[in-house]
Amino acid sequence: NDPNRAEEMSSRHNVQSYNSLDELLDSCDAVSIVTPTGYHYAVADKALDAGCHLFIEKPITSTLPEADNLLRLAEDSGTIIQVGHIERLNPALLALDSYTLKPKYIEVQRLAPYTARGTEVPVVLDLMIHDIDIVLALVKSPVKTIHASGLSIMTDSVDIANARIHFENGTIANITSSRIAKDKVRKLKAFQDEMYVTIDFLLGLTEVYRVVNKKDPNALMSVPLNETGGSKQIVYEKPLVQAADPLRMELSNFIDSIRGNATPAVSGANGREALKVAIQIHEMILKDLH
Repeated sequence: NDPNRAEEMSSRHNVQSYNSLDELLDSCDAVSIVTPTGYHYAVADKALDAGCHLFIEKPITSTLPEADNLLRLAEDSGTIIQVGHIERLNPALLALDSYTLKPKYIEVQRLAPYTARGTEVPVVLDLMIHDIDIVLALVKSPVKTIHASGLSIMTDSVDIANARIHFENGTIANITSSRIAKDKVRKLKAFQDEMYVTIDFLLGLTEVYRVVNKKDPNALMSVPLNETGGSKQIVYEKPLVQAADPLRMELSNFIDSIRGNATPAVSGANGREALKVAIQIHEMILKDLH
C-alpha cells in the first residue's frame, strides 16, 4: 500500500527471507501490514492468530465487519493494533499540543493532481480518510448526521468528494477531497470561541489567532492585530513547528506501545471509527450518483 513505508522498514533492519507467511509470523513479535487494503484482513487475521502485534496501514480494513473481527481478536489475544494514519503525527498538527482545542467549525481541503496510481480506490478511502481521522480526534464527539456529495471525473470511481459532518456536541466539519486538482493542497482551519487556527500540512505552517484580555500576561508574548479600544484584542501567534519524521515517530510509538511505555497514536478502534465514517460518506455519494 505504501512503498515508501516498506522501503523505510527494510532499510533499517536486516531483511530475512521466509518461505511462507506462517513461517514469518511464527518468528515475529510484531509486524507491519502494508499490503493493498483488500489483503489487510487476511494477513492481520493470521498475524493475530500467531500472537503478533500489528501496525496496519490505513484504512484498517475494507469493511467494518473485518475491522470489528480484528479488534475482537486483538482483545482476546492481548495484542496491539495501531493504524497508520500518519497525518496525526504531522509536526504542524503537533505544534498545537499546548493549546486547548474545542472547535465548533472545521474546514479541511486535501487536493492532489491526477495520477493513474491508486485510482482503483475511491478518493474518500484514499485521501479524505486522513482528514476524517484528524477531525474525529479533534472533536471527540459522536457523529450525528452526515451529508455528502461527489463526482466521478477521470475514473470509474469517485474522484471528488465533499462531506459535511454534524457532531452531537454541535460541531460542524466540512471536508473536501479531490485527486484531479492542479496543485497539492492540504489545509485545515478550525474555529472556536475566541480562537482561530490554520494548518498547512504541506508547508509545515501553523498559525493561531486568539482573542485575549489586554491585561493577560500571555498577550505580551503575542503580536496584536488590532486596537479595539476595549479590554480585548486579537493577537497572532506562530507556534514552533518542530522538525520531525512522522514515519519514524509512528513506528517508534508502535514499539513503545508494545513495551507498555506508550499508547498507540492511532489505535485500532480509532482506525475503525475513521473507516466507519468514510464508508458512510462513500455509500452516500454512490447512492446520489446512481
